[in-house]
Amino acid sequence: MVKNVASTNKAHSLSARRLVLLASVAAVGVVTLFGSPDGSPLPAFPGFAHAAAARSTGFADVAEKVMPAVISVRTKIEGGQEMMRFNDEDRVEPGFPQRFFRQFGLPENMIPHRPNGSNAEIGQGSGFFISADGYAVTNNHVVDKAKSVEIVTADGKTYAAKVVGSDAKTDLALIKVEGRSDFPSVKLSESNPRVGDWVLAVGNPFGLGSTVTAGIISARGRDIGAGPYDDFIQIDAPVNKGNSGGPAFDVEGNVIGVNTAIFSPSGGSVGIAFAIPADTVRTVVGQLKDKGAVTRGWIGVQIQPVTDDMTESLGLKKAEGALVAEPQDGSPAAKAGIKAGDVITAVNGQPVKDARDLVKRIGAMAPGSSVKLDIFRKGSTEAMTVTLGEVPNEQHQARAQSEERGLPRLGLTLAPAGGVAGAGTEGVVVTSVEPDGPAASQGFKSGDVILEVGGKAVSNPADIRKALADARDAGKRAVLMRVKTGEGTKFVALPIRNA
Repeated sequence: MVKNVASTNKAHSLSARRLVLLASVAAVGVVTLFGSPDGSPLPAFPGFAHAAAARSTGFADVAEKVMPAVISVRTKIEGGQEMMRFNDEDRVEPGFPQRFFRQFGLPENMIPHRPNGSNAEIGQGSGFFISADGYAVTNNHVVDKAKSVEIVTADGKTYAAKVVGSDAKTDLALIKVEGRSDFPSVKLSESNPRVGDWVLAVGNPFGLGSTVTAGIISARGRDIGAGPYDDFIQIDAPVNKGNSGGPAFDVEGNVIGVNTAIFSPSGGSVGIAFAIPADTVRTVVGQLKDKGAVTRGWIGVQIQPVTDDMTESLGLKKAEGALVAEPQDGSPAAKAGIKAGDVITAVNGQPVKDARDLVKRIGAMAPGSSVKLDIFRKGSTEAMTVTLGEVPNEQHQARAQSEERGLPRLGLTLAPAGGVAGAGTEGVVVTSVEPDGPAASQGFKSGDVILEVGGKAVSNPADIRKALADARDAGKRAVLMRVKTGEGTKFVALPIRNA
């Protein structure tokens, strides 16, 4: 297998050299054929010389420079059932790497084994030192719920580590190794990488130890649905199980991102991996080091993207900005006068691209700070100053949203029809439906308009809340709703026993 890999690499390198050579010949041909008006040769295209130099030198120098700062992160959880909470991407499969080592003839006395009688499961990931005194970055999902954490350095030494703090929303964690002040470390990049730039991924795939792969940056600003602050760099450098938390480097040896996820139908690398950008890492890790947790700005609105179909009704020229479906009661947005149907078009004078852009930018600001929002309402724009609150913790936030929506177990998010473009003026619009909720099982879909609940007309979520409360007080097991859908108007009986 090692020989095959080497042969493949050699063939790839040869193909690359041939590509450069052919390109150079083509360039010379163009010069000879066309030349300059006075017959002198045209200057050579500088890109070919640069590409040839890059391929001839390879990445050995930068790899040698950064690899000592990259670590393997091992976590232990007692009990197999608990281990299942780990992200599968980094769980060590039963019998691995024992099967791997036996396959290639390693003597049995050199193969690592789980201690007899131990019910512990081992998680494998990667990380890297950002300071000589032992602070290191990895993924939250690598160390989440771990009973113990240890790291293995590039020279094979093992150290115990503690989790300083973690942030599930960006999947970052900061760990600390005590006892030394001379750990090799790397720096976060100060500049944004470009699509097409070289990138090196270093990590601990499959628990095998320090490994380097190379590729390019394929895209930026990717949203893969991992969290509200998704802004991933997409790379095609091979990243596999166990690489999570490892760094992605530019050719200068600066960290441009933290590898955190792969897209793979097979479980192996298919050339699509995602890294958390260095500027996000810098902000989050700074807060984790200072406070052990991350706080984010919050205005308290339910928002949705502005689509092309909405622009005419809203009076907008472009499908940009974030449409407010509903401000939460008592939130900073509600206190500032923001209403359902408003479109937030700018933050501190900078245009808002879409709803995701608004969430990221507000979340990057400190609670308690003031922000100026440009609000487009009924054909005109006005500026509002909002004092940011702090994003509630997940349990409190979920409870507050459920109470505010009034439908804790029905799985519906609602907004007044008058505040949603194209929905008319009557009823309450369903803006989202939880796939596993009771409402979904009754056929509710986003865009449906609830006209009546229990025989009474409704115009906002509070009306529905009251109607549900009345039905519960009356001992009813279900409530009858009149709903307008894309196919027409119908009645739906929605169970409320557990609502």
